[in-house]
Order: sequence, then C-alpha cells, then structure tokens
Amino acid sequence: MGKTFRSAVVAGICIGIAGFGNLAIGGIAGPVVFAFGLSSVVLYKLKLFTGTAGFIQSPSELKDLMVILAGNILGCLIVGLLARVSPLPIQESAAKILSGRLSAGILQSGLLAVGCGFIMTAAVRFARQNQWLPLVFGVPLFIFAGFPHSIADAFYYLAAPFSSYSWSVLGLYLAIVAGNFLGCNLTRLILWDKEA
Repeated sequence: MGKTFRSAVVAGICIGIAGFGNLAIGGIAGPVVFAFGLSSVVLYKLKLFTGTAGFIQSPSELKDLMVILAGNILGCLIVGLLARVSPLPIQESAAKILSGRLSAGILQSGLLAVGCGFIMTAAVRFARQNQWLPLVFGVPLFIFAGFPHSIADAFYYLAAPFSSYSWSVLGLYLAIVAGNFLGCNLTRLILWDKEA
C-alpha cells in the first residue's frame, strides 16, 4: 500500500507540473504540453486515478483506487504550493478554471467528466501498447472540449487563491471524480467485457 501511495504522489506531481505548464503557456500550446503529464505517468508506470480506474478487475480494488486518488491529490498540492510563489499569474488562471466549473454546476461538470475518463482510458491502454497517438491527441482534446480531469482539477483548485473556495467545491470535485470513473469504464460497461 505504501508503494502504491508513493507512486500516486509522484503521478500527482507529474499532472500538477503539466497543469502548471498549461496555465503558464495557455493558448493552443498549453494543452499540448499537458501531454507531458500523462506520458510521464505511463512511462514511469505510476499510479494515476484516471489511468487506473478503467483497469480494475474487482470491487476490492476500489480501496486501492481511493489510496491512489489521495496520493494524486497530495502530489498536486505539492505543485499547487509552487503556484503560490510563482511570479506567473498561475493562481489567477487556476481561479478562472475553478469559477468556470462552479458556474457550470455539479451535474454538468460531472457529466462532462465522463468524456475525459473515456479519453484517458483509451490513451493509457494504447500507450501501454506503444501506440502513442491517442495520448498525444487525447490529452489536448479533453482540455479543449472542457472535459474535467479529476487530478488536473485537483491541481487547479489547490493552485487557486483561497478566496475562490466554497463548500460547493467539494461536491463539484466529487462529481468530477465520479464522472471520470464512469467514463474510464464506459467501454467495459457497454461491451460487458472486463478486458475492453
């Protein structure tokens, strides 16, 4: 369990750094460089919530998945602290993302998160087979499409100024986690195939 948690923390750091880069660069290039995060996770064989949720084989693995989520969030917190000392307007950009999610609402954000989960599982499955195009195109796709990614969002929320927070952020985040989980397993649910 300790090894899983440590791996998840490093995965969170990778995604946090990718999110930092996305906010620092912006435009079209920002989402493109975000692919650094997921490609690093796959190549290091790290534990990422959205890279694992679509591959669990039994309900007993849900406990490990929660450990992974906690480790990912801690990794994002570490990078989120860097956003607070950066001279770049990272906090302001993160606050805009959080505000946009809150404006969209819990239900809409949770439903949109399904799309991200679907993309993430496809990207990871093919990258594990040395086919990288779904990852290279999939990561910018979910960002441009506005599909929330639970770990990237953890970084954005933790990088945003404290004044951006409210209790509704917790409900919003849980809806995005649930939407990602559903999307990660969408192919298996439709095909009724554990290996899909």
